[in-house]
Amino acid sequence: MTQEAHRTQPNLPTKFSGDQAEARACQHLEKHGLELIVKNYRTPGRGGGEIDLIMRQMDGTLVFVEVRSRSASSHGGAAASITPAKMRRIIFAARHYLMRLPQTPPCRFDVVAIEEDHLNWIQGAFDTHG
Repeated sequence: MTQEAHRTQPNLPTKFSGDQAEARACQHLEKHGLELIVKNYRTPGRGGGEIDLIMRQMDGTLVFVEVRSRSASSHGGAAASITPAKMRRIIFAARHYLMRLPQTPPCRFDVVAIEEDHLNWIQGAFDTHG
């Protein structure tokens, strides 16, 4: 495999564990009454953002969900791994998604942090001002 080909290959174990974490988070949120709207929403082009899960509460609130998974809680854990730059990319992607809608519903940004076997759903984890 060439060096260039090696760089473009996804890290399969990380991708697999990330997909599993997203599936677990989605299942947990659906059990709590949220409906999945979009999975892995990406803005077009380079330098955009991605949202792991876009869900809707029964009251119509759109919930943009970032899923973070860590095998251990060292270094602050999964939730602490969301940097201000990552938040900006999620907010950018959310704004891009909302532009497609005829009307902007109430929204919030949640985080589902998974560490080992513990799942922590943080509602309203950050907002567009922070």
